[in-house]
Amino acid sequence: MNAIFLMLMGLGAMALGYFVYSKFICEKIFKVDPNFVTPAHAMSDGVDYVPTNKYVLWGHHFTSVAGAAPIIGPAIAVIWGWVPAFLWVTLGTIFFAGVHDAGAIWASNRNKAKSIGAVTGDVIGGRARSIFMIVIFLVLLMVNAVFAVVIAKQLINFPSATIPVWGAIAVALIVGQLIYRKLINLLVVTIVGVIALYGMIYIGPMMPISLPETIGMLTDNETWIILLFVYAAIASLLPVWMLLQPRDYINGIQLFIGLGLLYGAVIISGPDVVAPAFNTDVPAGTPSIVPLLFVTIACGAISGFHGLVASGTTSKQLDKEPDLRFVGYFGAIGEGSLALAAIIATTAGFATLADWQSVYHAFGQGGVGAFIRGGANILESGLGLDETMAQTLLTVMVVLFAGTTMDTGLRLQRYIFQEWGSIYNMPWMNKGSVATLLAVGSCLLLAFGAGGDGSGGLLIWPLFGTTNQLLGGLTLLVITVMLVKLGRPMIYTLAPLAFLLVMTIAGLVIQLKGFYAKEDWFLFTLDLVVLIAAIVITLECVATLTRTIKERKAANAAE
Repeated sequence: MNAIFLMLMGLGAMALGYFVYSKFICEKIFKVDPNFVTPAHAMSDGVDYVPTNKYVLWGHHFTSVAGAAPIIGPAIAVIWGWVPAFLWVTLGTIFFAGVHDAGAIWASNRNKAKSIGAVTGDVIGGRARSIFMIVIFLVLLMVNAVFAVVIAKQLINFPSATIPVWGAIAVALIVGQLIYRKLINLLVVTIVGVIALYGMIYIGPMMPISLPETIGMLTDNETWIILLFVYAAIASLLPVWMLLQPRDYINGIQLFIGLGLLYGAVIISGPDVVAPAFNTDVPAGTPSIVPLLFVTIACGAISGFHGLVASGTTSKQLDKEPDLRFVGYFGAIGEGSLALAAIIATTAGFATLADWQSVYHAFGQGGVGAFIRGGANILESGLGLDETMAQTLLTVMVVLFAGTTMDTGLRLQRYIFQEWGSIYNMPWMNKGSVATLLAVGSCLLLAFGAGGDGSGGLLIWPLFGTTNQLLGGLTLLVITVMLVKLGRPMIYTLAPLAFLLVMTIAGLVIQLKGFYAKEDWFLFTLDLVVLIAAIVITLECVATLTRTIKERKAANAAE
């Protein structure tokens, strides 16, 4: 199989999904209303609730949900073969992720821009809300703690990325001022911002910057992690228009240019896919493809984290309700195209099958490193880019996405603490500074308490895939209940949520057996808690769903 055909089939299917399926879902199922006054207008405060241009908001949403996950997941999952990964990414993007992301924005938008956890309280009940918000907090804790480790590792391994990664913050601050204070045309600002960002990517290899191996009592890895959390704390308190929005927007444009370069290189060089379509000779210790494929590839097919961003920050910035189709569904398309690029880079970016097998010699191998190596080979052969420049370009893509996800993730954690303050009558927790300190403190406690070198988040990372997908299924369940209460068709959300919950609960059970066999009692206990939470919330939602269906049938019969 030539990679060009793989690219055209994937992108063509996703384009069809956006132009046809998303139009049907948003207009006929969600019935978006251009006259509905969004919370961004009704509750505007200039900090979190800010009506935003849909293109800028798309950039924020897309880059916040993307992170490194749509690269890591597919880059690991191709060990089962490129066909299963390709089908799940393509079909998952169209029928799962797009509906989930747009639906989460819609559900939050219709409930005063509350998080999906808080919306659960209004739609299902208080007990489901309490359990759901604990699961949400756990996912955010894992994302923030682990992404800090991922970014620190890339900055150490690729010092040429230091200048563009940190310089992007300065570019974003200037872009924010130009858009909102100077009111300069968005296209002009975009061009200037992208040129500045790529100028720093060009300078990066000429001026690589590394931290000393030790600074006082801290290693370079620990120092980077602390600096990243200090930055994220400050960023989470600033008005969204000042840094979060413009940073995410410019990063989104940068990614599409990067994807354009990578896909352009594929067209020019026409590499063949050297990885097997279905790998029947997987390395020893590789788990079963079902259900692990659907847990390993989350972002890029469907991810519960998207619902947190959609209902946490995105819904608070939605200018007009119809914008959610472009922001939410097309945001999922963007992430699907990134996951597709990761599949191509990690299956066609190697010269021979033997080269590919030397990387994929065990389950869990590949990941970001395989994407950067394979993608750099394609860029070098297709566009003639220097290997170091190609690696810097791809590294900056990975790190900037992980950074924007961490920015948003910490802000979402602040929102969770503030919502807990409102729900449980603790006004002191409603203060942004206090909630931010609690968010950062909990992340650092995990990072350095569970792992002395700042990598403590990796301790519970094995549970991220299943917990994250559980979150996606439960979000679809809440959306489904809302649709039933409104008397609208539920099959378009019920079918994907049923599939996702079955795969996720099966994955949790398999992991539970694995942790038991290894006598890893900490992860065994945590897995058991998540599994019980999943069952309880599911039963609560099913009970509400059944009751609502009966009530509607009775009402229709009475008419």
